[in-house]
Amino acid sequence: MLAWLWLWLCGCCGPARGLRIHEYLYFQVLSPGDIRYIFTATPAKDFGGVFNTRYDQIHLVPADPPEACGELNNGVFIQDQIALVERGGCSFLSKTRVIQEHGGRAVIIADNAYDNDSFYIEMVQDSSRRTADIPALFLLGRDGYMIRRSLEQHGLPWAVISIPVNVTSIPTYEMMQPPWTFW
Repeated sequence: MLAWLWLWLCGCCGPARGLRIHEYLYFQVLSPGDIRYIFTATPAKDFGGVFNTRYDQIHLVPADPPEACGELNNGVFIQDQIALVERGGCSFLSKTRVIQEHGGRAVIIADNAYDNDSFYIEMVQDSSRRTADIPALFLLGRDGYMIRRSLEQHGLPWAVISIPVNVTSIPTYEMMQPPWTFW
C-alpha cells in the first residue's frame, strides 16, 4: 500500500496525482541533529496543491508571527522555502495564502495544542471561495513545538528538511521517529 502511495504521490501512475485526505506525507528534519526525525503530516482536505517535486534539502522556516494571518516579518526568508506556521487566528486557507503570497513552496501548519501528539485536524476550505496553489499540511502540535524549540535553543532561523520522504525505502530499524510520538 505504501509503495503504491509513493508512486501515486510522485505522479507516476497516470492522471491521479497527490495525496488524498486521511493519507500521510512524511518529511525528515536533517538539521538540527537533535530533531533528526521523520515526521508525519496530513494534507488539506479540499484546498492547496500537491507535492509534485521531492525536495532533498529545503528550509523549513518558522513564520514570524507564528500564526501567519497577515504580513510576515520574515517573509523574505519564506521565498522558495517551506513555512512552519501555527494554528489559530485565521483559517487554514488564509495562512496558506499568506505563505503563497510570500513565495513559499508549501506550508506546514502545526496544531497550537502543544501537547497534541496523536490527533490530526482535518483542514478544510473556509467560506471565502478563495483558492491556494501550494501544498498545505497539518502537523501534530507536539511535533511543531519540538521543532520550534530546537531552533530556538540552537539560535537557528530554520531547519533543513527533505520532503516528501518515501518511508517504504527505509528499513524499520533505521526509522528515526520522534520519541514523543506513537506511530
